[in-house]
Amino acid sequence: MSYKYLLYNVRDCIATLTLNRPERLNALGDTMREEIYDAVSKCAADPNVRVLVITGAGRGFCSGGDVKSMSERHQSGEAPPPSAQFAQIRDRVILAMRDCPKPIIAAVNGAAVGAGMNLALACDMRIASSAAKFSQIFVKRGLPPDWGGTYFLPRIVGIAKACELIFTGDTIDAAEALKLGIVSAVVTPEELLPESYKLARKIADGPPVAIQGAKRAIYHNQDVDLRAALEFETFVQTVNRETEDAKEGVRAFMEKRAPVFRGR
Repeated sequence: MSYKYLLYNVRDCIATLTLNRPERLNALGDTMREEIYDAVSKCAADPNVRVLVITGAGRGFCSGGDVKSMSERHQSGEAPPPSAQFAQIRDRVILAMRDCPKPIIAAVNGAAVGAGMNLALACDMRIASSAAKFSQIFVKRGLPPDWGGTYFLPRIVGIAKACELIFTGDTIDAAEALKLGIVSAVVTPEELLPESYKLARKIADGPPVAIQGAKRAIYHNQDVDLRAALEFETFVQTVNRETEDAKEGVRAFMEKRAPVFRGR
């Protein structure tokens, strides 16, 4: 699939997906949803990719739904596309990100608003520029959240704070997002991509099969009891014990050297 609104490249086992619609602050309009789904699926299937970094071009990370296009359609009298059409591809994107075996880092360079904030929340980790801002702005458009906001946000900040952010649609800055645990670090705009790639590199140098198993276990175990979580950990670790990387980890320890993991 050729991309109209995305830039996608792979270098040294790290894939970068850049939302590239800067004139609309990377709003999720036109074919962007389908393109994100395709890029995440491509990353998941590529044995040469170990980590995915998602960021935005220009001043914004993602401003959510394309409100301007919605207004233009309304003014022209054009009927909007069926809600089910948007819901289907939206849900496919979020589920593809969650099912992607590769860790996903959001490098939030600017405004992450509405669906854009929830796209960032769907990533496994988030690093923010000091210029970043976050908002569950849906209520100010007369809507409840979509793109997984009511699932992700309470799990990160707790139910009471999630209710406050969702019910008010208030905007918070990067410092507040760090305090709430929405992001794990805040850096200057110039440092955002270098710091994101530094984290990506550290993960990419680790054992891919073990990290993929760990990601699967983390999310699986959010929705089961302790007994089921322990059983799933045992299953994942048993599978990984037979990998060449696990054997390399033991050899490297005994030989007092850094391990070299090859993903098999």
